[in-house]
Amino acid sequence: MIVLTGQLGDVMKESAKAGISYIRSVCEKLEIDPDFYRNNDIHLHLPEGAVPKDGPSAGITMALCVISALTKRPVYGNIAMTGEITLRGRVLAVGGVKEKILAAHRAGITKVLLPKECEYDLEDIPQNVKDQVEFVLVETMDDVLEHALAKEKIE
Repeated sequence: MIVLTGQLGDVMKESAKAGISYIRSVCEKLEIDPDFYRNNDIHLHLPEGAVPKDGPSAGITMALCVISALTKRPVYGNIAMTGEITLRGRVLAVGGVKEKILAAHRAGITKVLLPKECEYDLEDIPQNVKDQVEFVLVETMDDVLEHALAKEKIE
């Protein structure tokens, strides 16, 4: 069963479902039980009090979190990311990139994964932030997994 809770708008709910569909399409490649969505309860909760959230920007993040839980491979702690996910695992552009990068920098993040289509947004980032943050431009979830997911499992 898949449960989505928090103040999520329709687009964000659709993005989470697209991420699950993507995972179902690559579960064997990721060594995930093909029936994971039948045999596990998956609960995505996006808290933040009464602040409503909507849009596709968290698509790759939600998919990565579920993959991490199912594979028992942790996500590196110094990473932030944004990007819409398609059913085939492509990463699409999103808005508000400058604000997201500045917030990540303020939080001490040292590596940010961005959609390749958002490369032009980096022109608006102050040089001092560019000097302290590594930016990785991603086109697919394979790129996201390569840069964000540890190779070793935790038990």
